[in-house]
Amino acid sequence: MNEFRLLSIGYGNVVVASRVVAIVTPSASPMKRLRDEAAQRGKLVDVTHGRRTRSIIVTDSDHVILSAINPDTVSARLVEDGALALEE
Repeated sequence: MNEFRLLSIGYGNVVVASRVVAIVTPSASPMKRLRDEAAQRGKLVDVTHGRRTRSIIVTDSDHVILSAINPDTVSARLVEDGALALEE
């Protein structure tokens, strides 16, 4: 049986940790374009619950997820849960 580690991305929402490709801040122009293009393709998932978007999570399925949690917090959760092993 496959074991999936889930990553909490705020307000009771989770994503399979191994599917996360990038966690970025939404302020840069390329990230705004990424968000707009994902919306046009039907691949945008907004889990902010009406709050300000603080991070954009890109998955290997080309989905773009908007979260109200800071990118540092989301990435720390990846590392804390052992979902991501950092090499030095």
